[in-house]
Amino acid sequence: MAAEIVNPRSENADQTGREGGAEPLDSFDFDPVFALHRGGKMAVQATVPVRDKDDLSLAYTPGVARVCTAIAEQPDLVNDYTWKSSVVAVVTDGTAVLGLGDIGPEASLPVMEGKAILFKQFGGVDAVPIALACTDVDEIIETVVRLAPSFGGVNLEDISAPRCFEIERRLQEALDIPVFHDDQHGTAIVTLAALRNAARLSGRGIGELRAVISGAGAAGVAIAKMLVEAGIGDVAVTDRKGIVSADRADLTDVKRELAGFTNKAGLTGSLEDALAGADVFIGVSGGTVPEEAVASMAKGAFVFAMANPTPEVHPDVAHKYAAVVATGRSDFPNQINNVLAFPGIFAGALQVRASRITEGMKIAAAEALAGVVGEDLAADYVIPSPFDERVAPAVTAAVAAAARAEGVARR
Repeated sequence: MAAEIVNPRSENADQTGREGGAEPLDSFDFDPVFALHRGGKMAVQATVPVRDKDDLSLAYTPGVARVCTAIAEQPDLVNDYTWKSSVVAVVTDGTAVLGLGDIGPEASLPVMEGKAILFKQFGGVDAVPIALACTDVDEIIETVVRLAPSFGGVNLEDISAPRCFEIERRLQEALDIPVFHDDQHGTAIVTLAALRNAARLSGRGIGELRAVISGAGAAGVAIAKMLVEAGIGDVAVTDRKGIVSADRADLTDVKRELAGFTNKAGLTGSLEDALAGADVFIGVSGGTVPEEAVASMAKGAFVFAMANPTPEVHPDVAHKYAAVVATGRSDFPNQINNVLAFPGIFAGALQVRASRITEGMKIAAAEALAGVVGEDLAADYVIPSPFDERVAPAVTAAVAAAARAEGVARR
């Protein structure tokens, strides 16, 4: 009997990990997705030859001991004589993987491998996937801190909210290398870039817009912070219980902080209430927004419905009412895709050996990304394609310059 693969966390799985109706293992290779993934999507490759004993004596013992001794005496040399300054750890605990939720560290590895090859493909940055078999905040932080000497940066990935906020904050306080939770900041950077261009297309500034964000998780909170930093006229954030406002008694610490710098208009009620007359809808929550709520938005509104695979507002519906429509999908125009941001952000930060990624560096990345569109700006082109070869160099240069300007660059 062929082996079977099931979600080991399923309530229906037995002690062997098998589940009724699971797909036989040997049938997966008929699926091109599984065929591509067989054996993994990445490998380690040497950058120097080891052809004979002379090469061996330089790459390993006895020659390597001289480099080790030099680094022990001058620790900063590790950045010049190892891969540390050019490699990123992609760290997850498997608790919020794509739209799959808490599927565990092993099941998260295909995504982390994918993230690593995107780092290399689009930013020229080496990355190593690290899936942790722990979900406790303190344990994750301690583990990453202990691993940090091997890396020039840490990309946190697919860690559930609200734990992700504390993990990122405490790791950045503990380490002197960039720590970046892409689910938060990558999404926010690309969203801001698209919004800048949508506003430019309509002849307005960001300060003239009122936005509504559906979703108060990692992405929603980060987008709200970045829009406020960029000067948005006003932004309200909604969760399952409605508009996040200071008068609610059920707010977490994160949402209480969020209420303190959003919703200047003092709106209360539901998402539908918030959308009435709004200029911008940003969806990072899933679910479906009623068409009548979209119709109630201001004339010439922007709809960024980014849930995958099913946008909160289908583009066919959104186009009835909105001047600019964006989604998270690659089969519609204006894809809000994190790959537009994180490769160049880390490439720029590593280039100058930044100690952290600041708000100014994130804003610079968004401005550079928006600038790539240039004079080709159109309703179906407010954000460039991930395959536009201008993207990563533009973001890299902007982030490096901002790091120097903000005093966090070390070269």
